[in-house]
Amino acid sequence: MLNIKNLCIAYGEKKIVHGINFSVERGEILVIVGESGSGKTTILKSVAGILSGGKITGGQIFFNGKNIINLNSDERRKMAGAEIGYIFQNATASFCPIRKIGEQIFESVQAHKNWSREEFLNRAKVIMQNINLEETALEKYPFQLSGGMGQRAGILAAMILQPQLLLADEPTSALDPETQVSVVEEFLKLRELYGVSIVMVTHNLKVAKYMADKILILRDGKIIEFGAAEKIFNSPQENYTRELISASF
Repeated sequence: MLNIKNLCIAYGEKKIVHGINFSVERGEILVIVGESGSGKTTILKSVAGILSGGKITGGQIFFNGKNIINLNSDERRKMAGAEIGYIFQNATASFCPIRKIGEQIFESVQAHKNWSREEFLNRAKVIMQNINLEETALEKYPFQLSGGMGQRAGILAAMILQPQLLLADEPTSALDPETQVSVVEEFLKLRELYGVSIVMVTHNLKVAKYMADKILILRDGKIIEFGAAEKIFNSPQENYTRELISASF
């Protein structure tokens, strides 16, 4: 489904991502792990087409066989949400603070689908049941939601159109350990129910080990290791990977 070939990204004259290659199959979960500043979020935003201030200087991003780097803004907007969903690190802050959650998500849906409000609510309720988000959340303002509920609202917004690919930027980093476990379980449930492929970035190796099919270890914008999660954790090939694992478990 997703195939990244020799991806290079720079901010001005500073090169951030250097010749990255990886692939994600349908229904697969890839977790990109690395320390702050390693380029994790930059890669994710390049796939979503929302790089701010950055520029892809080389390589290709294939989604369902199509190189999406050169799509125009209209083509990108049609793809955003409908085919590729994005969950921000602080999902609550990604909503407008003075409008209710349900209004905002319904408006985003209308850009792609001619759903009635009733159909929207019916579809939303199914997802909300599966991610433990109370229906009353739709009638609340972002500031009225807890951290966990805010992240779940972000998941709902990203999944309401049932995209094929879900991009998640540190979705558990601001949550307490108990809520982290719940949110990770909900991601796995979404994969099971909808067959969605997930690319998640995190610095939390425990989260990565629990949910990943594949792991990509990133450092200074370069791949240190990439492969099946079991192999990476059981027999890491690089010292940096071994150090990360040792520090996390």
